Amino acid sequence: MAVDHQEGTSPSPGDRPVTGDLFDPACPTRELLDRIGDRWTSMLVKVLAHAYPGECGFAELRRAAPGISHKMLSQTLRHLIDDGLVSRRVEAAVPPRTWYSLTELGRTLDEPLAAVRAWAEANMPAIRDARRRGR
Repeated sequence: MAVDHQEGTSPSPGDRPVTGDLFDPACPTRELLDRIGDRWTSMLVKVLAHAYPGECGFAELRRAAPGISHKMLSQTLRHLIDDGLVSRRVEAAVPPRTWYSLTELGRTLDEPLAAVRAWAEANMPAIRDARRRGR
């Protein structure tokens, strides 16, 4: 399958191109789509954008995202921080308290993820019907 794509340029030597072929496992855009398409990112972006639009502690995030384990919450937050979508602030208290918030870049992700969530909610009945027919 041939797919047209635009080759990007590296911001600094040694970095991979910013855009490329989504069918290439090393494509940076594919890597980012995998990250933002994972099961917990959409939920955490929504929680940080709406339930806690300022800052939110780890425990509050865990309560607001039912089903996420401590390990997955930590790992997802770490990835979102590395990608510049979430900021982390540690308060020097006893015990230390850590606060999370969406960055300006992270806030721009809320709208597209909301559109995907709305699509999923609107089309879930049709998806369920298709799954039942397929069995």
